[in-house]
Parts: sequence; C-alpha cells; structure tokens
Amino acid sequence: MIVSIEEITRLYPNVNTDSLQMKLDSIEQLIRKYTNNNFQNRNVRFIASSENDTLNGSSPFIKEGDTVQITNSAVNDGLYTVTTISDGKTIIDKSIFSVNHNVVTKVEYPASIKQGVINLMAWEMNNRSKIGIKSETLSRHSVTYFDLDKENQIMGYPVSLLGFLKPYMKARF
Repeated sequence: MIVSIEEITRLYPNVNTDSLQMKLDSIEQLIRKYTNNNFQNRNVRFIASSENDTLNGSSPFIKEGDTVQITNSAVNDGLYTVTTISDGKTIIDKSIFSVNHNVVTKVEYPASIKQGVINLMAWEMNNRSKIGIKSETLSRHSVTYFDLDKENQIMGYPVSLLGFLKPYMKARF
C-alpha cells in the first residue's frame, strides 16, 4: 500500500474507510500499470511455501506494515500487506492458496509517489463530483472547470496531477 488509511483519515476524518481502501488500492494499481514499474526492491526477496494467510519464510528486511509482491506462484501472484512476522513466518492481510513456491519481494514507493497519491486523493475528495461542469455562475460569483477529455486527463485524473509519475516511467517492450 502506498499510503495508509490512517494517513488519509488524518486529512479527511469523515471518510468511509471501506471505500477509501478500495480507492487507494485502485490508485496503486493504476500507478503501477501506467508507469510499467512494480517498485520492487529485488535485494529484499525470499522464497517460501504458503498456506491460508501465512508464508513459511521471512526476511530480516521486511517488517509489519510493508507491502510485498508475490510472483512466480501458480495462483497467489499479487500485492499483499504484512500484518505479522513471528517464528520465521510472515502473515499477510489476505488469504492465499497453499503452494510450495512463492517468490516474495518487498515493494517500496518513493516519497514523491506517496505525496502524489495524497494529492490524487485530495482531488478525488474535493473535485470528483464537479466533473463535467464547464461554467457555473451564481449572482456575481463565476466558476469554470476545465474539460476532462482525452487530451487533458489520464486514468480519470487531470494530467497536471500525474506529473509526479514521469520520473518513474519504464519502457514497455
């Protein structure tokens, strides 16, 4: 997870945490797909078997709350959050299938990505409902919003908010 729910609820205390978690997860997936960057730290990796929500292995460089990515397993590929580490076992936030081989790699996001996601969530909270308003006039107060068409939006967000992703773009082959 790029940004925790606690960090967002400090800024926006009256937000439904279930919908917030879905939005944060979707933004994370959009960023990873758009940049073609999985933000893996390949120096922090281990191989483990799995059962239920437990990986039978750990790394001294992974701690509770970290995001890990499971790859090269037949069915468990995806992003997970570490909830507990004890006795050489890593417990994650979602149930996984029992398989003998999971490659577990730590995912680390730079500070600029975290700040960018906070800005995207602020835009989501304040401006998502105003999409489509080109001009609004009330008495002497006038408001004009820009159009979100294919030239000035990416993934449903204004291009100006996604400039922070440019340094992290990787070539697609």
